[in-house]
Amino acid sequence: MTKSGIILTFIMIYIIGIILLVATLFGIRRRTKNKLEKELSALEVLKNNIISASILTELNKVKSLINNEYLEKLYNSWEKEFNQIKDFKIPGITDKILDIETLIDENKFKEASFGLAQLEMDISVAQNEVNILLDNVKEITMSEERNRNTVTKLKTIYREALTKFNKNKNDYKDVINPIELQFENINKLFGAFETAMEQNEYDNVGKIVKALDETIKNIVIVIDEAPTIILMGKIVIPKKISDIKGLYTKLKKSGFNLDYLNLDYNISETEKKLSDIFDRLNVLNLEDSIFDLKTMLDYFDGLFIDFDKEKSSKKVYENGIYSLNEKITRLNTVLKNIYVEIDSLKNTYTFNQNELEVIDEIRKELVSCKDDYKLMSDRTRTKSTPYSVLSNECESLSVRLNKIEDNIEIALKSLSSLKEDELRAREQLTEIRNVISESKTKIKSYKLPVIPKKYFVELEESAMALKEIIKELDKKPINIETLNTRVDTGRDLSFKVYNTSNELIKTCAMSEMAIVYANRYRSTYKEIEQGILKSEKEFWKGEYRKSLEIILNVLNLVEPGIHEKLLKAYEK
Repeated sequence: MTKSGIILTFIMIYIIGIILLVATLFGIRRRTKNKLEKELSALEVLKNNIISASILTELNKVKSLINNEYLEKLYNSWEKEFNQIKDFKIPGITDKILDIETLIDENKFKEASFGLAQLEMDISVAQNEVNILLDNVKEITMSEERNRNTVTKLKTIYREALTKFNKNKNDYKDVINPIELQFENINKLFGAFETAMEQNEYDNVGKIVKALDETIKNIVIVIDEAPTIILMGKIVIPKKISDIKGLYTKLKKSGFNLDYLNLDYNISETEKKLSDIFDRLNVLNLEDSIFDLKTMLDYFDGLFIDFDKEKSSKKVYENGIYSLNEKITRLNTVLKNIYVEIDSLKNTYTFNQNELEVIDEIRKELVSCKDDYKLMSDRTRTKSTPYSVLSNECESLSVRLNKIEDNIEIALKSLSSLKEDELRAREQLTEIRNVISESKTKIKSYKLPVIPKKYFVELEESAMALKEIIKELDKKPINIETLNTRVDTGRDLSFKVYNTSNELIKTCAMSEMAIVYANRYRSTYKEIEQGILKSEKEFWKGEYRKSLEIILNVLNLVEPGIHEKLLKAYEK
């Protein structure tokens, strides 16, 4: 391709690029314009719906109802507000729509978008004002229907309450007059409602309906709850008070301390509260009355439980106080015997200072329990403490005495263990002597060629341990802890000698047996002959284990597993 052809190609590509760019920009502008026009059209529809036929209809209804100054004043205010929206705000919105149309046509999309946002806000404000106006107007136009529906429902509730009252008048007793007066007031309110509706006095209608609603709700509560209040306040609770007073007096005469219940004060407060409840009932105020009466009943029922608790606590206390006296006497005797025993044992055994301090602590605690027991007995005689408190103290004191009893038992076991340890030490002394003697006899009976030095060292150690045991047993007083240590050491050393004796005899016998057995191979295998010579050399030096290892190693060359055969032969 020639140079001019290349240049022409580049020019064509450039032109095509410019055309595509222009087309793209045009498309974007077209889409933006369409979008803005669509949004403007939707807002125009919303603007046209602001002034609906319903608002005009409702205003006309109010106009037809005007028969007093109040209603006329309301209508004029609403009409002025409606005209303000219709004649000023709507035209202003229309002008803004035209301005935005112009901006869109002039491709001023940024300014148009901002104008659309403001337009949407203005339409929303105007629509909200119309909605509020419509709601206010409907308060009047729909007032009659709404209020009559409400009053019809209230009349039904009222008649049910009146019927229930007339059928059960005997249940209301002292509050019949206030209730009948309240029914008369309700009838008057119904009459006032009809008058207000006829005269279109809508400002008073709402107040009358509200008064009817509150008054009827209150009378329903009175009709439902007054019989219960009268029954509980006039019969049930006074009967409870009478029963409580009688039982309280009887228990006081029987020696029960019930001052902690503050009964006289609480009954006085209850009677004041009952008087207040009935004062409020006379004006048909039942707030919290049922709750207060139930609280009173719960309190008096709780008193019966407290009386029963005092009676059962008395039985528990009387049984417990007798048991405590016996236990204190018995533990006191046991503790005295322990001190006597300790004085006797001090000449025979040494005591750890901690052990003596434990006994002294037990004695101090027992003295403390005796003092508490005396105080408790004194309060019983003076009747200054409720039995429920005394029974708890009695139980607490019993727990303390049980702990003392457990500690005394531990102390007694400790004392008895001194003699037991001494007796066991003497028995084990005999056993240790027998073990050492048997070890010596075994060594002598086998007649070992050489007795290793190790045996004599262990034999001497066991003999010295034996002397230490005898030395401790001969001491006065005996230190049991040291004695037990000496006995344990002596027993271990005696069994060590015994095991060494058995091991020496067994090893020597097996080594001798292996050497004899190996002689059959002596002439055939030179290694066997050399092994026998080395083994015999160690044997006569008293190194029986080393001798056995040497001879077994060479025998295994010609007869594997010989060790097991020799062991079986030895055991037989």
